[in-house]
Amino acid sequence: MPTYQREVRVGAPLEEVWAFHSQVDGLEALTPDWMHLRVDGLAGPNGTELPEGEPLDAGTQIRLSARPFGVGPRQRWISRITRREEGDGTAVFEDEMVDGPFPAWHHSHQFYAASTDETLVRDRLTYELPVVGGLLGPLGWFGFEPMFRERHRRTKRILEG
Repeated sequence: MPTYQREVRVGAPLEEVWAFHSQVDGLEALTPDWMHLRVDGLAGPNGTELPEGEPLDAGTQIRLSARPFGVGPRQRWISRITRREEGDGTAVFEDEMVDGPFPAWHHSHQFYAASTDETLVRDRLTYELPVVGGLLGPLGWFGFEPMFRERHRRTKRILEG
């Protein structure tokens, strides 16, 4: 499967960056406006509605819809958090698409304390585009790069003040 990866250094402590990315509010704040993202529902690991402000723990399911550039019908997407771990100077959470426009999608959000007041944020995607035989898989970069460049720009702006 094709892979896309992008990273950014953020002038904020790991704990602050991790907490921000651990809630659905972080996802909404980081998604570029041109995606017209809407969170349609959140279910916690036990299947009940996730209260606002709660972390996205393993087993949480997120129902989203997007309408990139305001064109065409809204694309529905269901993502499940499959992993959430914190270690000594590191943190990671991963999500997989359960239902949506891609035949396969796995997103790893990795965080590393570069110093007491700086964090390395790395996004790593493995995916399969909805094309016969995956012929256009490597071209996914052209769609992902502008979106993640904007996400990382917003991450710096929000967390660095």
